[in-house]
Formats: sequence, structure tokens, C-alpha cells
Amino acid sequence: MKIVADENIPLLMECFGAMGEVVALPGRSISPEDVQDADALLVRSVTKVSRQLVENSSLKFVGTATAGFDHIDREYLASQGIAFHHAPGCNATAVVEYVLAALDILADRDRFELWDRKVGIIGKGEVGGRLYQLMESLGVEVCACDPLLESQAGNGDDSRYVSVDKLIECSDVICLHTPLTLDGPYPTHYLIGEQQLQAMKPGTVLINAGRGPVIDNAALKRCLYEREDLTVVLDVWEHEPDVDPELMARVDIATPHIAGYSLDGKIRGTEMVYKALCQHFGFPARVRLPAITPLPVLKQMKFNEGMTFSTTCSKAIRSVYDIRRDDAVMRKRLMGADKSQRKLKFDLLRKEYPERREFSTLRVELKNCTSELVHVFQALQFKIGDEL
Repeated sequence: MKIVADENIPLLMECFGAMGEVVALPGRSISPEDVQDADALLVRSVTKVSRQLVENSSLKFVGTATAGFDHIDREYLASQGIAFHHAPGCNATAVVEYVLAALDILADRDRFELWDRKVGIIGKGEVGGRLYQLMESLGVEVCACDPLLESQAGNGDDSRYVSVDKLIECSDVICLHTPLTLDGPYPTHYLIGEQQLQAMKPGTVLINAGRGPVIDNAALKRCLYEREDLTVVLDVWEHEPDVDPELMARVDIATPHIAGYSLDGKIRGTEMVYKALCQHFGFPARVRLPAITPLPVLKQMKFNEGMTFSTTCSKAIRSVYDIRRDDAVMRKRLMGADKSQRKLKFDLLRKEYPERREFSTLRVELKNCTSELVHVFQALQFKIGDEL
């Protein structure tokens, strides 16, 4: 059996090495020649699995170790009898924590409390749904726009679902978590354009950790020259890996499409594709990924009575993931580089992304702290005290 795989899939050889020949390649450069005699193709989001890539190949299985699959031509795979599997929800926790890490930094910088803001979430799927539930659990006022879910609910409850225009009108923080769709009843391409940007309230925080072209990047750049009151966090960019350096210079936090790049999330993606491949080919799934997942560098923190609420939470969040590092590294590497170098360095930032863990890998001891503080840490999924 021959497996062609993106070299950035974690624990690749540990999971698939015993199944046959594994050829690990840079995901963006996988070619038709590479997959011609392969039985399985394992990718991440940078590999466009199209008819041109897989036509005339011997592929029987394609798996993407990512939650999204808009880089996959599923219709063509189905027409050729090629099985397809993805990893829904594998990185949802990581993306939610990315949003929290960004808001933590911005709240400290701009001196606001999240509890005093209304959060609007566009796209209430795996990521948006978890973010919505977390905000509710934290006592933050939240609303959502998701026409697909609203039509399924069929109850017209405006307290749960609002239109894009209404969400923009009433939200202080807007988070985008939609897939990229070009057609159908609810296309998301350029969902946020000139009109929507100009309609945002003064001081709005706009966070896109979904898909780059959901925002018209040219319109956003023009808007940011006119409106210095908007705060923008971009993890995804139109025309990746060719990031617009002028836009990057104008946004408040810029990262190279790594919101879901926690080690824990990527390993969940590997595990889901591994189990799907084993089931498809009839192999026993003998590898137990929790047993081979690396231990975190930081495993425990202690907080004593008297520490302020915001300081305690910020210290824990930044100890696990300080988003400022990703922003600084991206600007240092990409600003001033020519177009070809920017594209190469963008991919290199993702390929060489340092190990990042999730909040649940850190145990916090809260000695004589309030029950409200304990609740917040639990909502953020930190381990508390002697929990297992």
C-alpha cells in the first residue's frame, strides 16, 4: 500500500508507517505524478484536491486532517468511487482559544472588559457554536448569524439568530467562522464588503479566523485608511499565501492561518483520518494517539487569594498561548519581502509553527479563590485543582 501525505501532518509515520510506503511531501506541491500510483492521499488545507490532481490515479481514499474541506472536489471524488473523509471539529477548540487570546490582548491594550461588550458570531458551526456556548457560559451577551441553522430551527427566534446587517448594527465584537461558499442560497464570498465595513459601530473589533475571502480584503484595506477606530484581527487572508503587506500593516493582529494550529487539534485531525482509513481498508486501528501525544512543557500554575480576576485569567491564557508572538514573527518575516519571498515565508511560518497546546493541558490551582473565578477557568476548559 502506498500513502502520499502532507509532511506537516503530526505523528504521520507513527500512525501510518506500518501500513506500507508513506511518501511525505510539502502539501502545496503535491502533483498528479506523486499520486498516480498511490492508494491513499492525506492532506491538510493547502493541497487543492481537484480533478487535475487525482485523474488517472489509483487512489481509493482521500482524507484531509482538517475540519474544513473547501479545498476538496468532493463531487469528482464521489464520481470516481474514491472515498473521502475529513476531521470535523478537530481544531474547533484551538480556534476558539485563538479568539480568546486575541480578545485578551486587545482588552488589556484598549482597557475594556469583554463582559461589557456584545459579541456577534457569523457562522454557528463547530467553531462558532462552541464560541457561542462559551460566551454564554461566561455571561457575555452574544448573538449569531447562521441562515442554514436558522432555517433548520424554523422558529424565527431573533434572540438566537439575526441577519448579518442586524448583527453588525448591534455587535461590539464580530467573529467570522463560516466556510467559503461561492454559490447556493447563502454564499459567503465577500460577505463582509465595503457596505458592511462602513456600517460597523465605532470601536468594533473584527476577527476573521475562518476563510480569507469572506472579507473583501481590498475593501478592508481602504476602510482601515479611513477608519482608525476599527480593530482588526486577521488569521486568514485573501489570495493566500500572497499576503497583502499594506493590509498587514493596518491590522492590529496578523497571523499566518494558524488559528487552529494547536498540537492537540492537529493530532485530533490525524486520529480521525487514521481511524477512517483503517475502517475503509479493513485494518485494525492499533495506534492509540493519547499514549504518544507529547506532554506539555507547562503543566501547572498556582494562583492565590487576592489576585485580580483579569490578571489571573490573562496570566493563564498567555502562559499557554500568547498571540503576540505569532503577530510579531509574521510581521518580521513578511514585511519588506518581495512577493515570491512572502509566499514562501508564509508557508514556512505554518510548516515550522512552534508547538502550541490547548488550555486543557494546563492544570491551575486556585487557592482560596472565588467561585466565580473557578467557574471562568472551568468554562475556559483549564483543569482545576486535582481534576483528572
